[in-house]
Amino acid sequence: MRSTPVKRPTIADVARRAGVSKGAVSYALNGQPGVSEATRQRILAIAAEIGFSPSSAARALSGATANAVGLALCRPARILGIEPFFMELISGVEAELSARSYALTLQVVADQEAEIAVYRRWWAERRVDGVFVCDLRTDDRRIPALEELQLPAVVIGGPGHTGSLTSVWSDDAAALVETVEYLVALGHRRIARVGGLPSLLHTEIRTDAFGEVCRRLGLDEAVTVWSDYTGEEGARATRRLLSSANRPTAVIYDNDVMAIAGLSVAQEMGLAVPGDLSIVAWDDSPLCQLVHPPLTALGRDIPAYGAHAARQLLAVIAGEPVAGLQDETAHLTPRGSTAPPRQR
Repeated sequence: MRSTPVKRPTIADVARRAGVSKGAVSYALNGQPGVSEATRQRILAIAAEIGFSPSSAARALSGATANAVGLALCRPARILGIEPFFMELISGVEAELSARSYALTLQVVADQEAEIAVYRRWWAERRVDGVFVCDLRTDDRRIPALEELQLPAVVIGGPGHTGSLTSVWSDDAAALVETVEYLVALGHRRIARVGGLPSLLHTEIRTDAFGEVCRRLGLDEAVTVWSDYTGEEGARATRRLLSSANRPTAVIYDNDVMAIAGLSVAQEMGLAVPGDLSIVAWDDSPLCQLVHPPLTALGRDIPAYGAHAARQLLAVIAGEPVAGLQDETAHLTPRGSTAPPRQR
């Protein structure tokens, strides 16, 4: 939570840390004579550490803002192009930003280190006034890096593990418990889950909730297998589950793309959905209603989720007091892909 607008690093900050004059910093940053090589290297290192770039000095002096926020995503571009969740999230973010004359800068990165480097460059070059952080990890290196930079940020995810950064999140555990209880009420006892990337916090939250509710309900054969949200991996995981000696009668998927792939595999293997296998998808989308049978799904207003995150970030940038926001919990919409299991 912040109560005053964030102060970007200045040439005076570099000078104070280095114990030299602002003139010496200027000489060092511009490659001019007047300082020793050792001092120059120390000044350059300090400037990089606090996110100050000489190319942004004039902009910093003028107090200008970028009127843009950033979103760096550590996901393969091919996945982003087919996963409705991120497209809907970005549409909600864009709707809120455009109403406030802000732009969204989007970049795909290879890993967290590359993402942190992008944040440092954006902040140093005055490219953005703040950033969104997605795909939170339990021990996420991006959080302390952003705190050190004092770069305004909102984490889309949680709860917890966000340090001093504010967040917008949804109760995934409650949604998963509702789903398992629904399937048990239909008569299912062998329930499996095809999870997303196990390193992500929301995957861990779902996994823990799945394990706890299955133990509480006495579902000894419940199992989670991991995937990467792609149709290919979702299909591969489904094939392994359905080829086992004691195959599940219901499968919960961590996104709609994997659920649709799982439906295709079940039909390819001659299993009737929902007679032989019930399927539930996370993050309802139009895709879930275009297949046959249409998929039972956990859904929420994802564009609104993105708009709420954008509103939070603009408030942080403005220096307003901002608390974390728990958004709506995903609700279950039963459709044709779930039914009582066929007796075997």
